[in-house]
Amino acid sequence: MLSLTASTAALAQQSTQDLAEAAQNPIAAMISLPLQNNIYGEVGPSHNATGNVLNIQPVVPITLGDWNVISRTIAPLIYQPGLATLPSETFELGQFSSSHFGFGDINQSFFFSPANATGLIWGVGPTFDLPTATATALGSGKFSMGPAAVALVIPKPWLIGALAHQLWSVAGSSNRSDVSQLLIQPFINYNMEDGWYLVSSPIITANWEAPSNKWAFPIGAGFGKIFKIGEQPLNFNLQAYDYVKSPVGGPRWAVRAQLQLLFPK
Repeated sequence: MLSLTASTAALAQQSTQDLAEAAQNPIAAMISLPLQNNIYGEVGPSHNATGNVLNIQPVVPITLGDWNVISRTIAPLIYQPGLATLPSETFELGQFSSSHFGFGDINQSFFFSPANATGLIWGVGPTFDLPTATATALGSGKFSMGPAAVALVIPKPWLIGALAHQLWSVAGSSNRSDVSQLLIQPFINYNMEDGWYLVSSPIITANWEAPSNKWAFPIGAGFGKIFKIGEQPLNFNLQAYDYVKSPVGGPRWAVRAQLQLLFPK
């Protein structure tokens, strides 16, 4: 009985570890729905306002022979506080004086990844920004596109990798600024027992069209846990970041909380 109990516990632990690795892998062959809330503090010219972005990020994989096609969508629901008018290189939440609440531009990416990759796991594909913002201040007013790539390794108990994409505007309002933006998101996870893990996944961006202060560079980390409510597996993590470099009017700190619904096969 003791041997059977120990075996069951070991299998449960392995299942939790597998779920953690799949949840932390941006191109895992698993349907998931991350709900990621970002609080941005001390934004604006006086650094006395707070903004919020809730990213709804469904991930849907499709297997085609020896390849997986991973669809990753980011639909941001944005609260932009009232800010004084700022230069065009201002923080991504906008540069207008009145507050706004609504959807921003939707980002859609497709990653083509080998279905049976071992060692280095990778994916490449196109990414698109769609001008879906419900208010002028919440989006670029441009249709943009470019390449995206992700790569990671899993030297247990670590999971280490990075995701990157570059967007250029190709259509849209001639009255709006052109888009040339780089995003890099390194991610480091250290997995522990009972579904707990440590994580750092800063979102680093560069606005190449800005005349100065092109970079937003946060540094920070947090923790998370894989757990279940009934039969539904979930992944929750909480992270905090300090901006060592930020655009004009950009944030000085950020707090990210994410709840991810997992749907393993």
